[in-house]
Formats: sequence, structure tokens, C-alpha cells
Amino acid sequence: MVAEFDDLPSKVRQEVRKFAEVNVAWLTSTLSQAGVVSATDSAPRARAIFAAVAGAQLVARSHSDVSIYDSLIDGYRTAGLLPA
Repeated sequence: MVAEFDDLPSKVRQEVRKFAEVNVAWLTSTLSQAGVVSATDSAPRARAIFAAVAGAQLVARSHSDVSIYDSLIDGYRTAGLLPA
């Protein structure tokens, strides 16, 4: 939905923002609790992960090929963005 964000009704835009905020907050907490990154680095890392996954979804969707998503996620893990 983010790709069409400007065309969404105001209420839906608010819910899309909330969805992102809730997921980034969860990732932030999880990364910190798991010791993947320090508490001060967990929020930027969480935002990067959220954005990377959302981007992978968009790319795969634009090609109508879920294997592209899987390949991108594997690449993120190899690069160290996502925990293995």
C-alpha cells in the first residue's frame, strides 16, 4: 500500500503509518533483546530491516515473482542486514 500512499484515503494512510510504527517498534525491541545490536543501534537497524523487506515485496510484486522476494531476503542475510 505504501507505493500508492498518496492516493489512499486519510484514514487508510493513518493505519499504514501505524502498521509501520508498530512493526518497527517490535523489531527494535526484538533486535535489542536478542543482542543482535546494541539498544542505541536497534531503532535504525529496525527501520532499515522494515524498509528492506517492504522494498523486496514491491520488487517481487512488480515482477509477479515471489522467488525474487526470497532471493532478495537471502541477499540481505548474506550482506548482514538481516540476522541469519
